[in-house]
Amino acid sequence: MTDFTRPLLLGYARRDLYLSSRHVQRVKQEFADLAKLEGHTMGTVYVEDPDTSPAAFDALVESVNRYEITTVLLPEWRHLALVGDPMVVKQRFERATGARFLLSDAT
Repeated sequence: MTDFTRPLLLGYARRDLYLSSRHVQRVKQEFADLAKLEGHTMGTVYVEDPDTSPAAFDALVESVNRYEITTVLLPEWRHLALVGDPMVVKQRFERATGARFLLSDAT
């Protein structure tokens, strides 16, 4: 159950950088643990599939704008590489949404 009294965080990760669905689930749990530790509620973790890229990223941007999210968890910068050069994507995303990426070190 989502706690709407705490700020909401979203997450983003690439499926192809993990060995299995179990590893993806572990990253989602690590995101949730970090969110709780920081006093936030973990929302959706958008998982990008190379075959449908950038669908998950586009959905993330839409949700960030709709829910006025200020922070998106990211395991590491290379997770943005399906969308483009990670530093360029970061700058464009932050400029367009006002949100920032926070590296979680969940690898």
